[in-house]
Amino acid sequence: MPDIPWSTPTAPTPDAEVYVMASRFETETLAGAVRFLLKAPGIIGQIRKAPGAHGVALRARVFSRTFLTLSAWEDRDALYRFARSEPHRSSSRAASAYMRESAFTFWTARAGELPLGWAEAERRLAEQKTEY
Repeated sequence: MPDIPWSTPTAPTPDAEVYVMASRFETETLAGAVRFLLKAPGIIGQIRKAPGAHGVALRARVFSRTFLTLSAWEDRDALYRFARSEPHRSSSRAASAYMRESAFTFWTARAGELPLGWAEAERRLAEQKTEY
């Protein structure tokens, strides 16, 4: 599966501040990477319909068993509402069984900076890592 490029479900007002999340997932095995890969389009589709979602992208490195996500939201509450909703909620719980490492980072950005780039997301993930 190729990367899923940045898409904008709902454009924020140009002067708005958005809440950004970048994540990095590494699976234990290639089979786990395939499971993650198979779930990804459904979750991306869910984000595209989620209230308050301003952007989403996925970088899939299946043979390295590594996936990066990048998303922008109206605010933290919009992100958390999405994270608690189905199918994301049950998919993320199921993924913990085959995940080697997960890292997340959050920051705010001006809407005019969208779409965000992978270099910034990877830099922030390297600085601030939460393992599960």
